Amino acid sequence: MTSPKAIRILTVEDHFLARLALSTLIGDQQDMEIVGTAESGREALTQYGKLKPDVVLMDLRLPEMDGVEATAAICGEDPKARILVVSNYESEEDVGRAISAGALGYVKKDVSGDVLIAAIRQIHEGQRYFPQKMVPVDDRPARSALTPRELDVLDHVFRGLSNREIADLLSIGEGTVRIHVSNILLKLGVKRRTEAVAVALKRGLLRAE
Repeated sequence: MTSPKAIRILTVEDHFLARLALSTLIGDQQDMEIVGTAESGREALTQYGKLKPDVVLMDLRLPEMDGVEATAAICGEDPKARILVVSNYESEEDVGRAISAGALGYVKKDVSGDVLIAAIRQIHEGQRYFPQKMVPVDDRPARSALTPRELDVLDHVFRGLSNREIADLLSIGEGTVRIHVSNILLKLGVKRRTEAVAVALKRGLLRAE
């Protein structure tokens, strides 16, 4: 039985066995409970809005919207979101993209149950958690702070569309697009649209497909 103040967790994982393992592990903890699951990045964003969990366990490789994009979108809507990336990918670039998107921690899927539970508790306290052999790059922005709408606009900028074309596609005013673009430049710390695209690609907010 979970306590009244149990840590409410949303798991974002597209593999059944991995979801089952997380459910079993967390189900054995008296101070934790899984309040929802998502199998894609877009579903994670929807579920987060509905459930407002305390901690999100986020895989990186997901359908529709990958874990970095989903993390950026969630943190854009809720800067206080606490997201722990749980993935098989452990390169410095993977960690950097996750941090830039807003994740507070990162562990591999093959860590022991005790390590994962400790990581969840630490993230819940608002602290960061990374494997001892992996030191987070502190000079990366912790959160992109881009809203889902700003990410949409940025994606269209990346595709070379003008403000008018973006406005028509999104059914909003051209002036509104200009405001979004200005906010994007400010948040990414750049002065030009091309620089914004370059920074966004480096941080994993855009995918060059």
